[in-house]
Amino acid sequence: MSVIALKNINKSYGSRMILSDASFNVDHGDLVGIIGRSGSGKTTLLNILGFMDIADSGEYFFDSQLIKPKDEKRMTVLRRDEIGFIVQDYGLIKERSVFYNIALPLLSQNTPKKEIKHRVDSIAEQLKISDLINEYPHEISGGEAQRVAIARALIRKPKIILADEPTGALDESAESDILEILHALNRTGVTIAMVTHNQVVANICKKLYSIVDGKIVPV
Repeated sequence: MSVIALKNINKSYGSRMILSDASFNVDHGDLVGIIGRSGSGKTTLLNILGFMDIADSGEYFFDSQLIKPKDEKRMTVLRRDEIGFIVQDYGLIKERSVFYNIALPLLSQNTPKKEIKHRVDSIAEQLKISDLINEYPHEISGGEAQRVAIARALIRKPKIILADEPTGALDESAESDILEILHALNRTGVTIAMVTHNQVVANICKKLYSIVDGKIVPV
């Protein structure tokens, strides 16, 4: 069963066609990699998957339900509750502690403080960053910052994690650690789709797709 299914998606910017009659599925438990040349549409595809952008035409199904482009409230709820995002530059709030950064998705839900602490402590322990809880982003390494970003993406137990070049800003050692974390999460059933230009990252994926002339094709 698919978490996300795109059917005959088209997306252009001005006269430039980015995605052309493209179809794509991410099934529950998948670890999917999306590759392609610079400017081929990888990030555009990820933004459409995460409701950060909307296709010009075609159909988007989330958990087998058709999501219509005009249903902005539904897309907002899905983006908030069912999708976790990991970005290359971590996306952390520099003026806030690691604890706050991880807890952020729960704060907007008025989650009780006791529950927030329990869930943050639990995910921090899982990702081996418990000792960083009171630190600030400028006080930790890039690899540690990406662990914090992963913890934040997981805190709401989303149906899918979308990652845009999750190791792009890391050195080789930190990259290896983050890839092992993502691989381990997937082995526990977490569904992940990620954009990458890095063959090392692509190698851990169960399924690999490339964007070629606006089409999404299996590799």
